[in-house]
Amino acid sequence: MKFGYIAVIIFSIYFLLPLYILVMIAFSPAKYTIGSLYPPLTFKAFTLNNLIYAFTQYDFLHPFIKSLSVATLVGIMGLALGIPAGYGLSRLPGRIAYPILVLLLITNMIPGIVVAIPISAEFIRLHLFDTIPGLALVQELITLPLATFIIQGTFSAIPREIEYQARIDGASTLSYFKNVLIPSALPGIVSAFLISWMFSWDEFTYAVIISPIHPTLPVEIYLNITRGNELAAVAFSLVFTIPVIILTLFLQKYLKGEYLAGGVKA
Repeated sequence: MKFGYIAVIIFSIYFLLPLYILVMIAFSPAKYTIGSLYPPLTFKAFTLNNLIYAFTQYDFLHPFIKSLSVATLVGIMGLALGIPAGYGLSRLPGRIAYPILVLLLITNMIPGIVVAIPISAEFIRLHLFDTIPGLALVQELITLPLATFIIQGTFSAIPREIEYQARIDGASTLSYFKNVLIPSALPGIVSAFLISWMFSWDEFTYAVIISPIHPTLPVEIYLNITRGNELAAVAFSLVFTIPVIILTLFLQKYLKGEYLAGGVKA
């Protein structure tokens, strides 16, 4: 038991330490952090000048809005396609549904760079290069199999008797979906949306290739690092974590193991 507590503490420190360092650099005078050969691990002084300088001298709003738009579009498209696909797979026998799910998930093993380069060439011809819909479509290649897997598992956990009873009571297919199935599967649906949104929000490979002219926020942070704009990179990184924290806290009641596990019934 003591070993378990120690392991939890070590892992907590491991994951929280980078965030602590980020906060310390953002709110400490630059002479103590970026301008120092050996930055301290404790606050020497507090200042907001770093954030004020970063957000007034560098473009933050456009990359932030683009990332937010792309992530939201990816989440919505994932549900629009994942719900019917997940429902269809949940009603198939396991010997048929399982291979289909495996094939869908195998697509995530393909390196992003292999897919992004030929797609970017085609998107230039279709006028989708460096656009919000174009980037969202490419990121959907990764998020849709995951969303479908989660939603399929959620639908499989709903007893078939509920559907049979609704049919006996005279419910149409649309009425059953709207009033019975979707409310029952809402936790899994929200989980699928959140995972799709978070992947898109943090995605870099497709974004830097498909949308290099008007970058998303992760790409903008990287560009500021390469240009030596450390204060801008730190300030943007700090704000970059806020939407993820807010969305996770708001939807955490839906993030339960039974909705994320997926499942195939024989």
